Amino acid sequence: MLDFEALKAAPLRQDPFPYLCVTGFLGALSLGEVNRDFPQVPGPGSYPPDRLDVHGGFARLLAELNGAEFQSVMSQKFGLDLSAFPTMFTVRGYCRAADGQIHCDSESKIITVLLYLNPAWEKEGGRLRLLRGPNDLNDMVCEVPPNGGTLLAFRRSDHSWHGHEPYEGQRRAIQMNWVQNRGVVWREQWRHRLSAGVKRLIPSGQEE
Repeated sequence: MLDFEALKAAPLRQDPFPYLCVTGFLGALSLGEVNRDFPQVPGPGSYPPDRLDVHGGFARLLAELNGAEFQSVMSQKFGLDLSAFPTMFTVRGYCRAADGQIHCDSESKIITVLLYLNPAWEKEGGRLRLLRGPNDLNDMVCEVPPNGGTLLAFRRSDHSWHGHEPYEGQRRAIQMNWVQNRGVVWREQWRHRLSAGVKRLIPSGQEE
C-alpha cells in the first residue's frame, strides 16, 4: 500500500525542526480501499483504533504503518533507532472549528506521523502549517493540505510548533507516534477514550 521509495527519496528538512512530507505515499487505489473500510468515527476528536471497527483495507494500512519496513526507513531518515520505542495510533474523522490551535506535541512523543485520507482539499482551513513560533499562524515554513495519501512526519521538540486555520467538517487522518515508553501509550489512549466523549461540549483545540 505504501510507497517506500518515495519516502526514501523525500528530503528531511531542518528548518524550523526536522520534518518531511510525501505526497502520494498512499496510492490512489489503496486510498480508495482504505476509505471504503474507514471505520465509523463517532464524532470530532481522536479515537484509539481499539475503540473502532477496524477491518479490511484500513486494518492493512495500520499494519503496514506499524511494520518493520516503515520503522526502518523512518529510523534512517531521522537518524534515530525507533525500534527501541513503542508506537501509538489515533484516528480522526472530523474537525471542529476549535481544533488546530498552535501547539507543540507532548514531551512523551518522539516522532509524529500524519497520514491524510481526504479527497483533494480545496478548503482554506484545515491545512496544517509548520511554524517558526507559537504566536502567528502566518509565520510558517510550509503548509500541508490534508490531501488523501499525503504523509507528514516531524521530530517533536520544544519548538515544533504547528496548527491550522479553522475548519469544521469531515477531515480524515491517521496519527501515529513513536513514544517514550509503554506507559505513555496506556495514558494517552486512556485520555483519548475519556475525552472523545466530551469533545463536542468542551473544545480543547490542541490536536494536530
